[in-house]
Amino acid sequence: MSYEMQFQSPTSLQTPEQRQMGMWLHLSQLANVILFPVGIIVPIVLWQTQKDKIPGLDAHGKMVVNWMISSVIYAVVSVVLMFVLIGFLTILAVGIMGIVFPIIGGMKANNGELWEYPLTIKFLK
Repeated sequence: MSYEMQFQSPTSLQTPEQRQMGMWLHLSQLANVILFPVGIIVPIVLWQTQKDKIPGLDAHGKMVVNWMISSVIYAVVSVVLMFVLIGFLTILAVGIMGIVFPIIGGMKANNGELWEYPLTIKFLK
């Protein structure tokens, strides 16, 4: 009989309930499509209220917040770039990434994995 402890990554979500909470954390960003401030408030509230109960959720919450901050920066730069017409393409790209990235992150979280959003500036580590 072996009494060795298995290494569990601090970013892994183990139980189905933890995985589901991670998925909802990522997918809650999509509420911005329906009502703008809800997609910002809900993920932060989920993360802050559940990170002590589910240790692996902390890394997911930081990734989501980092992406939200990064996407706001990209959107502001895109608005400025609209004066030289390229901003219309970049704001479209930011909008598409704002829909696709949370879906991929939610699917990965449902598998117990942490997916790092591409182009995300790491404000929270």
